[in-house]
Amino acid sequence: MTPNASRSSGPSRRGSSGTSRRSFLASTAVATAAVAGGIPLLAACGGEQEGRKEGTTSGKEAEKLLPAFVASAVVTPDIPAKNGSAAGFTRAIPTAELRTSVPKALGSGGKLKIMSPFWGTPPKGDNPYYTAMNKAVGVEVTWQNQDGVTYDQKLGAVLASSDIPDVVVVPGWNLMGRIPSAVNAKFADLGPHLSGDKVKDYPNLAAVPTEAWQRGIFGGQLRGVPMPGSYVTDIAPLYRKDLFAKKGYSVPKSPDAFLSWAKEATDAKSKLWACDDMKWTAFNIFGVLSGSDKALWWNLEGDKLVNRIETEQYLEALEWTRKLYAAEVVHPDAVQGKAGGDAGNRFTAGEVLVYNQNISDWWGKTAEQRTQNPDFEMEAFDIFGADGGDPTLWAVQPANIFTFVSKKATEQQIKDFLALCNFCAAPYGTKEFMLTAYGVEGTDYTFEGGLPVKTQQGVNEVNGAYDYTGNPAPYIAYPDLPDVTRAMVEWQQRMGAFTRKSSFFGLTVTEPNRWSNLADDFEQLEDDVVRGRKKISDVQQAVSDWRNKGGDQLRDWYKKLLDDNGSAK
Repeated sequence: MTPNASRSSGPSRRGSSGTSRRSFLASTAVATAAVAGGIPLLAACGGEQEGRKEGTTSGKEAEKLLPAFVASAVVTPDIPAKNGSAAGFTRAIPTAELRTSVPKALGSGGKLKIMSPFWGTPPKGDNPYYTAMNKAVGVEVTWQNQDGVTYDQKLGAVLASSDIPDVVVVPGWNLMGRIPSAVNAKFADLGPHLSGDKVKDYPNLAAVPTEAWQRGIFGGQLRGVPMPGSYVTDIAPLYRKDLFAKKGYSVPKSPDAFLSWAKEATDAKSKLWACDDMKWTAFNIFGVLSGSDKALWWNLEGDKLVNRIETEQYLEALEWTRKLYAAEVVHPDAVQGKAGGDAGNRFTAGEVLVYNQNISDWWGKTAEQRTQNPDFEMEAFDIFGADGGDPTLWAVQPANIFTFVSKKATEQQIKDFLALCNFCAAPYGTKEFMLTAYGVEGTDYTFEGGLPVKTQQGVNEVNGAYDYTGNPAPYIAYPDLPDVTRAMVEWQQRMGAFTRKSSFFGLTVTEPNRWSNLADDFEQLEDDVVRGRKKISDVQQAVSDWRNKGGDQLRDWYKKLLDDNGSAK
């Protein structure tokens, strides 16, 4: 069995398969949330607070709410974070060398019910892992795990009721409809416990980056404990380094060079194609405002706020991707629209040489394939610019999953919740991390060749749940593949040097409901254009229609947020 990877720049600890919630996020369309009545609400920077506060909270107002930042000195990473990258850890830490970040249990022995998304079959509540966590934290947690695929439906129903669990996890992609206003109405203000120096009572939470905490401000109050992540683009162009070497190929350094190489490399008769769908990478190559959060598609250029669909870069990226399809260098399954996880399978099968996916696939696919093919080798190539020079990349949001505590919770329950979050936010290399990420030694995992490896019981039980109740600053740690760990961090560092933050970076924007579906058809239109079913002129017409149907009004709405409150950059 492949040794279990620890938490990385993505938001979850990974199972032995190498899948992650971050991979799921990368392939999931995330709609911007809407509130009834069209009242401007900039949730991460304030907004309407039960009718008492309109507008936003940024600048000096936000500074009053945010926790003080105190970097953790408990463990020193092998590769320090740089340019927005994760930190890197390349070795497993023996049990005898593990540090302590929580000297004593901070919980009172009280009880908490937590509702959270879960992918897979939830374990029984009295399993050894949960029992050990309850004892170590000092809080008895009862998990109300819900199917992650249909979590939005359950979340909406629960928040509309009067019976809300003590703690609720809300993924950013579920902040739709009336859920944002429910967040303001139903969840407690954590500011009295965390703002400023108060967070120092919870040292692991104090080490969470400020920009991640900024995303936890809802309705003018610090309500959510965020799951921090690197703001460097998490979509990487991954290529088969072993097959490149075998065929004598060099990594292309420009869009034109890539197309020329792709034509040379494709051999349909031998079932070999140069690439899979490359739209996500095209957006990065051509400097298109990107990210799953639609607020990041807006940026102030001069004195005008511009949406990505209005830019030449957007059209150029689609046109380049269309040329790849037209040249028949893209795998035919992608032509038929079979993307996502299938692209990774086509890649490992040797049917495509390049595909783009969440960077976590670098480790996941390598770990998976090394047990079958010891010569398998993959890497991510550096993103080049439209002219073959340096790229212009755009930062993704530094947190996209939040955990809240009910307003009905007692003062002690709030403290117990923060004790749990502080424990789960312990950094790699600590005893608390090992328990949270791997479970009970000898039961949930053992050491093999110096590496922690989950038992079948650990695979079944130590999977999700505690992922969402606290995470440390972004890091990547795959001790089974230290070279991959280093390469991933260094790729982030190089790409981070070319990464800019758009006007709404770090803010959670909830659009008025009358405009919330305005851009819903563009993703399908993009896919139709690159596959030759529609034309670039159809995009231009769609942009014109978008403006006339409310795009210009939405621009004015966003511009007013900036004019009145500024950005969080």
